[in-house]
Amino acid sequence: MIRVMVVAVMLAGEAAAGQIGAEALDSLPAADVVILGEVHDNPIHHANQARAVAAIGPAAIVFEMFGPAAADRARAVPRTDATALAAALEWDGSGWPDFALYHPIFTAAPSAHLAGGALPRETVRRAISEGAAAPFGPDAARFGLDRPLDPADQAAREALQAEAHCHALPAELLPGMVAAQRLRDAALARATLEALERTGGPVVVITGTGHADRARGIPAALAHAAPGVRVLSIGQTESDPGGDAPFDLWIVTDPQPRPDPCAGLKGG
Repeated sequence: MIRVMVVAVMLAGEAAAGQIGAEALDSLPAADVVILGEVHDNPIHHANQARAVAAIGPAAIVFEMFGPAAADRARAVPRTDATALAAALEWDGSGWPDFALYHPIFTAAPSAHLAGGALPRETVRRAISEGAAAPFGPDAARFGLDRPLDPADQAAREALQAEAHCHALPAELLPGMVAAQRLRDAALARATLEALERTGGPVVVITGTGHADRARGIPAALAHAAPGVRVLSIGQTESDPGGDAPFDLWIVTDPQPRPDPCAGLKGG
């Protein structure tokens, strides 16, 4: 019943925070930017993203998985040719899951402008030692990277980084990991605004669910840089995130079977 009520509110043109089912992706609230989160290796999440993209019909799609140069190459090959597209993106060996999971997202909006928001690894590494502002460049202040985080927020983000890295990182590395995450979020926000300016929108962003966090992820960077842009953040998780989930809407799916990523670090 709650799910039906949420969908009804959305169909009325008003965004309501809450859990939704995949069917709600067919009738999402209007927005300039729709951020579609994922757990990277979960096929259900990619199927949901493709469904949402088909319904939205975005003018542009920004991907976390590659950068601007790869996007330029990808635009030169047929969208339907998965092999050529993967080759243009240099997907093999990139560390991302099988391209077959992502290809339907590309074909769901065959005329959408493709853009990449990833930064070179060496740029991200600089943030760990130098902070996010310097490697981001001269418009760092626009995205709030010139300002330190509130101490409580900094501590919370460090705790998230510790958990994400199986509590195996030395404590002194955690501030740098937070800076690197801020840098990536700001870079994705910048690519999103560039795509919005180029096409007029709407723009869809394909990214990990952590980047869809309204308080700390891409939406926060967008709110700082361009507060007039309407952003809809959709998280996809494999467990109930609770009523205070940091998304506008969220979908909970079955988990993808996988080995415990922390097993080796635990000695298991």
